Amino acid sequence: MKVTAIDLGLPRVVQEPSKTDTAARPDTPGLVDSFGRVATDLRVSLTDKCNLRCTYCMPADGLDWMPDEQLLSDAELLRLMRIAVEMLGITDIRLTGGEPLLRPRLEDLVAEITSLHPRPRVAMTTNGIGFAKRAKRFAEAGLDRINVSLDTVDRETFQRVTRRDRLSHVLAALAAAREVGLDPVKINAVLIRGVNEHEVTSLLRFTLEHGYHLRFIEQMPLDAQHSWDRANMITADEILSMLRTEFTLTPSTEARGGAPAERWIVDGGVGDVGVIASVTRPFCAACDRTRLTADGAIRSCLFSQAETDLRALLRGGADDDEIADAWRATMWAKLAGHEINDAGFAQPLRPMSSIGG
Repeated sequence: MKVTAIDLGLPRVVQEPSKTDTAARPDTPGLVDSFGRVATDLRVSLTDKCNLRCTYCMPADGLDWMPDEQLLSDAELLRLMRIAVEMLGITDIRLTGGEPLLRPRLEDLVAEITSLHPRPRVAMTTNGIGFAKRAKRFAEAGLDRINVSLDTVDRETFQRVTRRDRLSHVLAALAAAREVGLDPVKINAVLIRGVNEHEVTSLLRFTLEHGYHLRFIEQMPLDAQHSWDRANMITADEILSMLRTEFTLTPSTEARGGAPAERWIVDGGVGDVGVIASVTRPFCAACDRTRLTADGAIRSCLFSQAETDLRALLRGGADDDEIADAWRATMWAKLAGHEINDAGFAQPLRPMSSIGG
């Protein structure tokens, strides 16, 4: 099986499933890897475009977006998601970007996804801009829940981080999501040293007051500028230490499973808070994810240095079995971990906006 590189103007390491040694792979239809993990959670990037310019993600002028002809069509996306659900055991699909709300006719796409059998749980990670006026349509289409990226509730700090004056739109999105029943409404926050770490407790107070669920995420080396510096990253231990200056945190006793966040109960039960410590407390051993980029590449990990081009198979006339086998081989070759803490770690060439969150 010949798999060609995806040309995004950057060098790529292309994984050829036909060259993966799968002799020891168990005879199972699921997306098992050689360490016994099974991927049941599919992250689907719908576009690399974004209407914010967050300093830790991309430069102020943005990036060179993928040409439309390189993006998967709705029909191609749905075919791959159908294969994932019907043939590969995927039970959860999360729509990401870039900013997924920039994908045209997204409500219709969600309705198509939730019509698959067996029906997957469908979530979306978004910056929320423009969501408020569409929230009801998304709920009617079957969207189960939403994660909104929000690093601050201060307007000036929001403008400093995102280079846009759109905080009111994000707050409206959160309220609208709760109003139409997309529970739990989760907030993803990244703390940046010298910019917004002083707001860590005010962010938690805000989410507790409104009934949202807050998740802090350690900043990861996935920025387009490749300027990530471990010394500037605010660690999980620092986040918890700052929170404990105002709140009592008790470790949650609920099984974590493949969830990325470690959870703490706040002040005996008024709410909870999570920390996703991808760098300092990797959870790779329990990872259950597989990733599809907007241009049709399968990645076994956010930090993969190789990917498999399913778009070439789709457009080259491959049948469902061929595509499923290529996907299985890709996941079988998944590494034990992301290797961020190893001396030889190299940041992926694709930035987060191109890979999908």
